[in-house]
Amino acid sequence: MSDPVILIHGAWQGSWVWKKLIPLLEAAGVEVHAVDLPGNGVDDTPFEDVSLDLYVDHVGALIEKIGRPVSLVGHSGGGVVATEVGERYVEQVARVAYVAGMMLPPGAGFSDLLYWEHAVKRGLLGIGPHLEWSADGSQSRVPPEAGARIFLNDVPYDTALIGARNLTPQAEGGRSIVAEWTPERFGTLPRLYVECERDLSVVPAFQRRMQELVPGAERVELDTGHAPQISAPEKLAGALLPFLTGE
Repeated sequence: MSDPVILIHGAWQGSWVWKKLIPLLEAAGVEVHAVDLPGNGVDDTPFEDVSLDLYVDHVGALIEKIGRPVSLVGHSGGGVVATEVGERYVEQVARVAYVAGMMLPPGAGFSDLLYWEHAVKRGLLGIGPHLEWSADGSQSRVPPEAGARIFLNDVPYDTALIGARNLTPQAEGGRSIVAEWTPERFGTLPRLYVECERDLSVVPAFQRRMQELVPGAERVELDTGHAPQISAPEKLAGALLPFLTGE
């Protein structure tokens, strides 16, 4: 029997983003749990209370409830959450997979990677320039039109626009997050990196750079945009299942 899998969404998203993938994993005999992180549109958590610690505690409570080792799959910014959960709950985590995920060195955030890779000069800022901010800067929102073009560029635009309208405001305390991990804990976990070769958000060059900075992960390449769980769930299931089931 394979380990249960916890799916961790990225910024502005929720468990809905995995809707097409879940039945494919379940059909392969995998027990699946898709979380909704606190403050991401499905509960009453105040934006000012959202933090990486809150996210990790939320996932950790689910791990404790499941009661046996789990696999983690983190998409985009959910990769930071998966990394920190792996560090803190290493005895209860069997493996970690990243789907165009932020797999970063200890103490580094995605903004650091953008700086190191001269993203401004190269015009590779993804969704950043399109965000709409609250007056106090505590939360951001993705305009559906921009979300459709950047997150779902491999989906027909009208369909992508419908999907992008599901995006919810994101607390900055849950977006500008940084994992602190050690080689002795998180560093011992088997990892898989699923590259998305047409990604306009976390562009392929940055995905590859993160793998160089945190070496040791297996790699699978998909000819998709940023969210293959929406645009190509069968391809993503095919990439994940051998790793998740050990087959």
